[in-house]
Amino acid sequence: MIHIIDTEHPWDVYSINSGHTEVISCLEWDQSGSRLLSADGDGQIKCWSMSDHLVNSWESALCSSLDGDPIVALTWLHNGVKLALHVEMSGSTNFGEKFSRVKFSPSLTLFGGKPMEGWLAVTVSGLVTVSLLKPGGALLTASESLCRLRGRVALADIAFTGGGNIVVAATDGSSSSPVQFYKVVVSVVSEKCRIDTELLPSLFLRCTTDPLRREKYPAVTHLKFLTRENSEQVLLCASNQSGSIVECWSLRKEGLPVNNIFQHRSPVVGEKQPTILKWRILTTTNDLERVSSVALPKLPISISNTDLKVASDTKFCPGLGLALAFHDGSIQILHRLSLHTMGVYYGSSSSSQRPGDESAIKRQRTGGPALHFKALQFSWTSLALAGVDNQGKLHMLRVSPSMGQVLEMNTTLRHLLFLLEYCMVTGYDWWDVLLHVQPTMVHNLVEKLHEEYMRQNQALQQVLATRIVAVKASLCKLSTATAARACDFHAKLLLMAISSTLKSLLRPHVLNTPDKSPGDRLTEICAKNTDTDIDKVMINLKTEEFVLDGPPLQSLQQLIQWVGDFVLYLLANLSIKSCLFITKGSMVRPGFGFMRDGASLGMLREMLVMIRIWGLLKPGCLPTFTATSDNQDSMQLLFRLLTKLWLCSRDDGPPQDPDETLIDECCLLPSQLLVPSMDWLPVNDGVIVKLQGKHPLRLQFGKASSLGGGGATAPLDVFTRTPGSQKMDNLRCVHMGVCPTEESKACTRCGCVTMLRSPNKTNAMKQWEQRWIKNCLCGGLWRRIPPAPLT
Repeated sequence: MIHIIDTEHPWDVYSINSGHTEVISCLEWDQSGSRLLSADGDGQIKCWSMSDHLVNSWESALCSSLDGDPIVALTWLHNGVKLALHVEMSGSTNFGEKFSRVKFSPSLTLFGGKPMEGWLAVTVSGLVTVSLLKPGGALLTASESLCRLRGRVALADIAFTGGGNIVVAATDGSSSSPVQFYKVVVSVVSEKCRIDTELLPSLFLRCTTDPLRREKYPAVTHLKFLTRENSEQVLLCASNQSGSIVECWSLRKEGLPVNNIFQHRSPVVGEKQPTILKWRILTTTNDLERVSSVALPKLPISISNTDLKVASDTKFCPGLGLALAFHDGSIQILHRLSLHTMGVYYGSSSSSQRPGDESAIKRQRTGGPALHFKALQFSWTSLALAGVDNQGKLHMLRVSPSMGQVLEMNTTLRHLLFLLEYCMVTGYDWWDVLLHVQPTMVHNLVEKLHEEYMRQNQALQQVLATRIVAVKASLCKLSTATAARACDFHAKLLLMAISSTLKSLLRPHVLNTPDKSPGDRLTEICAKNTDTDIDKVMINLKTEEFVLDGPPLQSLQQLIQWVGDFVLYLLANLSIKSCLFITKGSMVRPGFGFMRDGASLGMLREMLVMIRIWGLLKPGCLPTFTATSDNQDSMQLLFRLLTKLWLCSRDDGPPQDPDETLIDECCLLPSQLLVPSMDWLPVNDGVIVKLQGKHPLRLQFGKASSLGGGGATAPLDVFTRTPGSQKMDNLRCVHMGVCPTEESKACTRCGCVTMLRSPNKTNAMKQWEQRWIKNCLCGGLWRRIPPAPLT
């Protein structure tokens, strides 16, 4: 069986009957986390992919086999994307200087330089096998011996070079035997996969050449390249029944000494001294407890001298430490270059004892086999360690960014901000960074993240526009004081998506016009025209660009209705929120964040203009309002009040408080129009909001109810859901009923719920739904949720 869980809902386990006939020896994720490789002791390799893009629904579509030849190492081919994180530039205002793209070639390329997908495996008999995914979906497979004299391979690891080559390290498991290295080159010739191998310099462990330790550690138990993209540094662990020793080696280019006979001849112009590649030991540990597992950092931190010095001065440790788990249940974090100890974890059983209760610790250590980790893995930013122990329990450990060293609050915030920016730029999940954010840090982190974002160039801001809003929403959920702002940020994501969708429907009247797109012209005209009369703003637009067929407009009515309801809700609640402009109370209601957001208010204003024009063509697409007067022009009224509010918070001038007249008019709105109750996203049921304390949280697989209590403050009434309340499809903006019968899916990050199957048949609405088929508005992954139980 293969068990897959989402860290935000660790009790929700999806178990796959893998179909492997032997013990699974390797599991390997791809870079996106949407595909998984599994290999077993019979030579079977299976490729699993998400079914319907759901994290709790998987299927195997591809497989390859080397019958009877167990797999000892497995990896995906490199796609050529490599970043370097520069700690030295952490204070820079330019993301491009903090996170630079490193020149790196893919393992194999298709026509035009596109990287070819596939995987590579090493077997116990010394074979290397490659499977390539052709664009049509077919699998191209080839196998080749690592060298002419094949021998047993007990341990192996795979790394990549910048030139597109692959390096395999292999050992037969004996510490007295050499650790062999091979260069593997994969190519496609005449529609057939070809593998070329070449022997590289090998090494003998230092402990076998030491007279005092020659036979002390007979077996090599762990062999790892320090990083996937660095084939020139390798970590080796040799062990006996009770202890281990770890060595770190580096491949260096050295000058080859020339015999004296040739040194006296006249040198040729441009001639260089011949060189040779040679493995040199960097450092070694003292005798250790027996190592049970090794975890290497995934954060691509630059290890130049200046970066290492700045990291040392600022106590920035992520990416610099590797983790060793021992058979006594402890974990040590060692520096990846010097192997000196950076931090120690003594295991959940011993850490749960009260200080001074030494007898309890002694009893636990001496009675029976100790609880220890069989597998250990760092998260993408190295701020969390996931491990499975010998009793089948899953553990998640926080790893301090400073390894427990006391820092000033500003330095801590700077470290977390740096890693949040890295996640924002790369697209990696920032869940592990949130583990270290305390509620008191949330406001400062959100403000500083926004400041750094605003310093980037316009093009990069456009690329990261939705991702930064999603990061802010995740941060705000960690504190009860900012929970309402999280709702605002989710509403902003939906607002941005609806705006871009509606603008994409506009078409220029003349196809070959070099002018701006209709959407850009609409934005420009609405920004310049401060008139509060919606019809006067319409006069300046080329209305022929807004002419659309009836069916698309009618099918998008539910999104248009949400825009109308949202504007009405914001304006009707302005009187409640206006006092907060002065008092700046910490607990605010949802919607407050939009009162000072000139860009979002301008976006709403543009959409009201579009909707007004479309209403003239197709009245059925207009949002419906329940008015107290038959002759009430609701759109005109909302546009007038929205424009006045927008003028108070425009980006090109100092922010102003809404005047008394505007607040009075907004106070009258509930007597003119029925104000809808907005269905804000419910508070996420995930585990991250429960992990802010120092005490460990114990959960049980399959039981979400075992989750501990939440924050100290009761949530706002707007978040509460009564058992008989209507369930909302947060993407389609439609009600699903009290007990929906349709299968649904929910976002693992924000909790947004939507129906799994589309009830719509029109192309316009299907295009909207296709935008969110893989990811939620916030970029989170989908998981299938069971239907609501009938009451």
